Amino acid sequence: MDYRSDTFTKPTPGMLQAMLAADTGDDVFGEDPTVNKLEAMMSELFGMEAALYCPSGTMSNQVAIKVHTQPGDEVICSTLAHVYIYEGGGIAFNAGAQVRALEGDRGMISAPDVEAAINPDDVHKARTSLVCLENTSNRGGGCCYNWDDILQIKAVCAAHNLQLHLDGARLFNALLSTGQTAAAYGATFDSISVCLNKGMGCPIGSVLMGSAGFIREARRVRKKFGGGMRQAGYMAATGIYALENHLHRLAEDHQHAKMIAAALLEKEFTGHMLPVETNILIFEVHGGWTPVKFRDYLEREGIRVMAISPTQVRIVLHLGITPEMVEKTIDVIRAMA
Repeated sequence: MDYRSDTFTKPTPGMLQAMLAADTGDDVFGEDPTVNKLEAMMSELFGMEAALYCPSGTMSNQVAIKVHTQPGDEVICSTLAHVYIYEGGGIAFNAGAQVRALEGDRGMISAPDVEAAINPDDVHKARTSLVCLENTSNRGGGCCYNWDDILQIKAVCAAHNLQLHLDGARLFNALLSTGQTAAAYGATFDSISVCLNKGMGCPIGSVLMGSAGFIREARRVRKKFGGGMRQAGYMAATGIYALENHLHRLAEDHQHAKMIAAALLEKEFTGHMLPVETNILIFEVHGGWTPVKFRDYLEREGIRVMAISPTQVRIVLHLGITPEMVEKTIDVIRAMA
C-alpha cells in the first residue's frame, strides 16, 4: 500500500490495451495522430487554442516559464510552489529568471500580496513578468483556490501586463472538489499545465495549454529541453483513456482521504492537520512520535507514507489504493498507541 504519492500508480488493464492499440507517428514532426488527438481533447476541454504534450509536469511548467519570461525577469509565486521548491532550481537554470516568493496561505497567494510584490519600472529592479499559481496546492494539503481569488489575481496581472500561469498538476482534483469548470480556467489563465501521471493514473505525461502562438514557441523550447518524443502516441493513449475513464473516480480518492483523516484525528498523537479538500493529507505527529518513526512503523505494516518535514507526514490517495486497503490502513491506525 503506497501512499507516498499519486505518481506511484500503474496503468490499469484498460489503459494497457489502449497503449497496445495506439496509432502512432513521429510527434516531433507533428505526425503522431494519438498525440494530436490528446492535445486537441485537452485544448477543447479548456477552451484554449492549442496544447503540447510533454513528458512531465516539471517540463510543462519550465517550458511555460521560459516562454513567458526573459533572462533577468522576476516570477511571483508561493514559497510552497512546486515550480519554486521541487523543480531543481529550474526557473534560474532554464529561464535565467529569479523568484519573488510570497508566504500566502497553504501555498495560495492573494491579489493584494501579488500587487505589492510587483517591482517598479526601475532599471535597478528585475522586471516582474509572470505570476504562477498552483491548484491544488501540494504542500498546502491539496487545498483549492476560491474562484474569486483567482479572478482578483488575474485582474492585477492584466492591470500590470503580467502573464498568469497555472501549475495544474492536480487541477482535475480541484475541479471535482469545487465545481469550477475547465472552460473558466482556460478563459482566465495565459497558460495551464495539467498532469496525467498523478490522479489520472498515466505512467508519464503532462499537457501544456495556451494560445496558438504560445504553444508554437513552447514546442521549440520543449525541443531545446530534450522533450521532443517520437512515437509518443503509446503514452498519449493512456492520457486519452484517463480522460474518458478516470475523471469520475477521483471522487473516490477524495472520500478515502477523508476516511483516513477521520481515523487519524481520533488519535492523541495526531497534531495539526491541514484541511482535507481533495486527495492529500498533511498532518503533524507528536506524543513520542516523529514523522520518521511514524513512517517506519507503518512500513512494517506494509503501508508506505512520506515524512515531508521534521514535523509533518503526507499521505496521498490514488487509483492504486483500493477500499480494502483503506480499511486496512484505518485498522492499523486505530491500533496504534
